[in-house]
Amino acid sequence: MDFIPPIFISHGSPMLMLQPGRAGPAWQALAQTLPRPRAILAVSAHWNTRLPAVSAAAQPETIHDFSGFPAPLYRLTYPAPGSPELAAQVAALVPGIAIDRQRGLDHGAWSPLRTLYPDADIPVIQLAVMPQASAEAHYRLGQQLQALPGDGVLILASGGLTHNLGDVVFDAGDGAALPYAMEFRDWFVATLENNDLPALLDWRRRAPHAARAHPSPEHLLPLFVALGAAGANAAVRIAHRDYQLAALSLDAFVFDPVTT
Repeated sequence: MDFIPPIFISHGSPMLMLQPGRAGPAWQALAQTLPRPRAILAVSAHWNTRLPAVSAAAQPETIHDFSGFPAPLYRLTYPAPGSPELAAQVAALVPGIAIDRQRGLDHGAWSPLRTLYPDADIPVIQLAVMPQASAEAHYRLGQQLQALPGDGVLILASGGLTHNLGDVVFDAGDGAALPYAMEFRDWFVATLENNDLPALLDWRRRAPHAARAHPSPEHLLPLFVALGAAGANAAVRIAHRDYQLAALSLDAFVFDPVTT
């Protein structure tokens, strides 16, 4: 079975589902570069738990976990099947993980998936992130999942490379960015490209403007799961680079395994 490299997508505002801008075509192009998954494990910034958890609903509902947006957003659905079988496989790899048999798909999962795989015909389950746990804990969680990419499972980490909603500029032009967001983004990408894992795991102390770029860490934590699942010294491939509302970096990455 084809190896499917883990990916990280900055999913941005839910408005990308109605006004995809440059992100939509970039996500479509990204999907075309990947082998077709047999199933998807979505690691979403919008499911937060204290301990590791995986969903196992056979037919997950579409969760509209946002407010104040235009009515058409709330009519969108993503009726992909779930996969209790994949949840059981994850549970075998992560001893003690909680299995949630009711959890549906939040917009961290289904908003990019509507563009990546619009037919909604690939089984999807979710993995939670733990905002009270460290980047290293999420990287180690990803390491426990390293068998999945080689078994036809796409690990889709969905969050945001920067995420401070208090700084958004609603009339910002396409691609405009606040200087601190650019500085954080450039440091993080350079550190990824240099395979400097100690610096990445210590991003809270080492990255410029870290506390402002991420007042809370949940939108960055999915990336560490994907990075850990890709294996040691994985090569980062930039699939998209852009900014939305000046404060949201829309970077998307593919974590390719090292080949010998």
